[in-house]
Amino acid sequence: MNAPRTGPTTSRDPAVEKLERKREAITALGHELRLLVDSTVRTTASPETLHHVADGVRALTGQLAGHLRQPADIPEVDEFPGGVRMYSPVTGVGSPLSPPMRVTPVDGGVMGRCFLGIAHEGPPGYGHGGISAMLLDELMGWACTAADRPGMTISLQMRYRGPVPLETPLRVNAHVTGTDARKTFVKGTITTEDTPTTVLVEADGIFIEPAPEAARSLFPALNLAKQVADR
Repeated sequence: MNAPRTGPTTSRDPAVEKLERKREAITALGHELRLLVDSTVRTTASPETLHHVADGVRALTGQLAGHLRQPADIPEVDEFPGGVRMYSPVTGVGSPLSPPMRVTPVDGGVMGRCFLGIAHEGPPGYGHGGISAMLLDELMGWACTAADRPGMTISLQMRYRGPVPLETPLRVNAHVTGTDARKTFVKGTITTEDTPTTVLVEADGIFIEPAPEAARSLFPALNLAKQVADR
């Protein structure tokens, strides 16, 4: 009997597969941690139960504590600048703090979609004003990158027109409004998905592209100075 014929085989880059597996694991852990955080800030469990859970969490933390990066280290799973940030407190699927916001390009800028949980609460039932600022600051930075003008925030002026409801689908928008040398001017807004024409929070920001010497000082792990000089 002849052996069955098979189509051409393609071999995948082992480094790419390893990166994908790591990102999948980080995503899974981040999801479970966000559920844990949500339960933690909602629970009315007894002190005995809370102490028992704290002991369990302490044991889990010990399993990770031997593999810690330093603050200036770029995670191997990230693409910085201008790419995936697995642990971003806004968009990172591996972060227990993030909503996480999903960002997509739109005509003239970028849009983010997310909803805030009780862990992001300010006034009862509504998001903390600082969380709104963080969402806008992040997305406005994405807008700069989308316009091929990556930069760092030097000014963020906020206007709170209405409270941002928790556990409600939100829409965050940002677009570049102008440029001046290394400065980029950006506008951002937060609305709900159901009423996208009613602005709850808006911001005007100024972002600046670091000079080569500043980039070298701020991010010693990256060759950003050359990247900036080549732009």
